[in-house]
Amino acid sequence: MIYWIAASVVWVVFRIVFRIRVVGRDKIRGLHSYVLCPNHVSAADPVFIVISRLAESKMTVMAKEELFEIHPFISWFFRSVGVIPVHRGKGDTSAVDQCIQKVRSGGGALIFPEGTRSLTGQPGKIKSGAFVVAAAANASLVPCRILYAEGHPRLFRRVTVVFGDPMPCSQ
Repeated sequence: MIYWIAASVVWVVFRIVFRIRVVGRDKIRGLHSYVLCPNHVSAADPVFIVISRLAESKMTVMAKEELFEIHPFISWFFRSVGVIPVHRGKGDTSAVDQCIQKVRSGGGALIFPEGTRSLTGQPGKIKSGAFVVAAAANASLVPCRILYAEGHPRLFRRVTVVFGDPMPCSQ
């Protein structure tokens, strides 16, 4: 319940503050289970992804554990809306297992394949997490791109979210 309330409120606010355009949303509509693999240049990226596919099922998001240490309310909120903390660089199999179970049961997961934001906007080294989750859950991988008019989010500027063609994990 908290997920839908928060996502709806954020959807309204972000639609007012940013000019959001979504391309290819129909490519994920009707998928039983999938892992979204977007680029990552801004802390706002997960929000743009979640609200760009709001009409779909609840999204599971993997996020660095440090975000859960900012404040107890933030930690509670993230857990309430389905964010899974990941202990980066430590082979956090429990977080991966949680994500696999959520994807297996149907719905989408958001995993940034590089594991961190790009400071230059250029793709970095891809880690295996998204592929491991997709393969173990027998889900499709969906490439996704977030394009900012000026390379990063600016108020009242265009943000475009583009969903690519789903790739079955067997590929």
